[in-house]
Amino acid sequence: MFDSIRNHSKILMGLLFLLVIPSFVLFGIDGYSGMSGQSVPVAKVAGNKITQADWDAAHQREVERVRASVPNLDLKLFDSPEARYATLERLVNDRVVSEAASQQLLTTSDQRLARYLQQDPSIASLRGADGKLDMERYRQLAASQGMTPEMLEAKVRNDLSAQQVLNGLQNSALVSQKQTDTALDAFLQRREVQIQKWRPADFASQVSTADADLEKFYQSQADRFRSVESADIEYLVLDTAALQKNIQLPEQDLKNYYEQNLQRLAGQEQRRASHILITSAKDAPAAERAAARAKADELLVNVRKNPKGFADLARKNSQDPGSAVKGGDLDFFARGAMVKPFEDAAFALQKGDVSAVVESDFGFHIIQLTDIKSPKAPSFEAMRPQLEADLRKQQAQRQFAELAETFSNSVYEQADSFKPIADRLMLTVQTAKGVTRIPAPGTQGLVADPKLLQAVFSDDSVSKRRNTAAIEVLPNTLVSARIVSYKPQTVRPFAEVKDEVRRQYVLEKSADLAKLEGQAKLALWKSQAAQAQVGEPMVVSRDQTQSQPQALLEAVLRVDPASLPSWVGVDLGAQGYGVARIIRLVARDASSAQQVAQSRQQLTQLWSQAETQAYLNHLKQQLKVELLVKKPQSKSEDTSENR
Repeated sequence: MFDSIRNHSKILMGLLFLLVIPSFVLFGIDGYSGMSGQSVPVAKVAGNKITQADWDAAHQREVERVRASVPNLDLKLFDSPEARYATLERLVNDRVVSEAASQQLLTTSDQRLARYLQQDPSIASLRGADGKLDMERYRQLAASQGMTPEMLEAKVRNDLSAQQVLNGLQNSALVSQKQTDTALDAFLQRREVQIQKWRPADFASQVSTADADLEKFYQSQADRFRSVESADIEYLVLDTAALQKNIQLPEQDLKNYYEQNLQRLAGQEQRRASHILITSAKDAPAAERAAARAKADELLVNVRKNPKGFADLARKNSQDPGSAVKGGDLDFFARGAMVKPFEDAAFALQKGDVSAVVESDFGFHIIQLTDIKSPKAPSFEAMRPQLEADLRKQQAQRQFAELAETFSNSVYEQADSFKPIADRLMLTVQTAKGVTRIPAPGTQGLVADPKLLQAVFSDDSVSKRRNTAAIEVLPNTLVSARIVSYKPQTVRPFAEVKDEVRRQYVLEKSADLAKLEGQAKLALWKSQAAQAQVGEPMVVSRDQTQSQPQALLEAVLRVDPASLPSWVGVDLGAQGYGVARIIRLVARDASSAQQVAQSRQQLTQLWSQAETQAYLNHLKQQLKVELLVKKPQSKSEDTSENR
């Protein structure tokens, strides 16, 4: 039973999505924000603008983050207006918290910044065999995020400072067991019901489809039968992929790059070790720690007397269950894989050596180094394809930065043709037919980009057929488009859409008939319950929906328990009409101690999120936050309005 509670808690978390304060990420350099309306503000925080370029960059970072963590996820989920708007709301929250940190004088010391960077796995992996940070690889890591090392460190410092605004509130939430029980009893309340539904399809045969009725419906609902506005376009793209095609790489440049990156290409040295661990928690009483140390010292004496018997001693004495059965063997590992005291000791040994007793947070170790695997550098010829790809990408990125302004100016100044700039930069003019303002399902690529489509179908572009301004649709990707031919949206003739008119007319009228029948039965059964023809009793709740429509389920659960038994009727739209008789409340199954504890933890998290959101709302009022972009309606909202 608790599995369903836990699953439904995930739904709760989803509903409270906007309450969750996103983790702070490292931001890249803003793109060419002055181009094609990219500097247009979409929100304001304390008078400071968040531009379209900021929004686009944040959304791209979000997509890339998800792509890295869930490679198989369909990224089309992020193409919707709702997903993009959610990114804007998270970006606003980040700016609000950052501004609050600044106003509250919350800062991060150099020591805390250094400690955080030392613990970051992506940075720890950049340390060489001597423990020193490889600055060249560190610069490459920063550059991959569009920053210099100094910018990266400044960004991390700002993020750590901003976290102080909410950490205290988030970590102080406390929910009692009585509050947990009350909340879950209400949210997961179970009710015994009988349900009857009327489907529109059962009434379709009763709908008359005379031509006069269909024409009248067509005239009153003309907007439903408009043709789709479309255009044939040509467009020009400046991106690193296009620039790479024209880059020539001298042989000597490849060899120099190979030699400069030989250590990185070869990888890290790995070491194999065995250990004997006598466990003792770092916060254990001093006497307990001393006893563990004494036992480790005693074992070390035995090891030094007979190094070849290390494996037998490990099997009999080591308190590390994972390695003890293997004679203490830990297999090969590189720097960054073990806790620092253990790593420092292991990498200071020669093959066959035994360490002194090494103290760590886990207890006391005796380490024997059994093997060393030195990195083997791949040959120049073996690495040539990767070297060429890396160098082409780097040079293309530099060229893009140099040519972006030229591209933007040229498509604006020579707005009636792409040929001059295409010839100058050796780019290819591309074409697309039947492009629509709202992409058809399944449409991919640049012709589905909302910013480009907005520019293409702007009044100026449609009327003057001029090149759009250069638009940064992705990092290091600028595109300009122009309309070649245009077909406006028009109401299609009745004869052309008659079949579609008939289908929609029947759907609407049969849904109306289903609703009328359901309402009539509801009125009758309320006064004469004995005549009710409803289904078999079933138990429903938010975590046991019995496949019932959400609208009907919510109506059932909203009925005042004091008035049971009771009746409720619900318009289900295209699904018809539903009537439910709510008979009685049904007690929830008893929970185990583990389930009770998990429920309390989940409610505490939700409580913390709610308090955090309330504080965020307070900060937004103080900082005079303005969202200048209208929130898109969900499909369900659109459907309800249309009906």
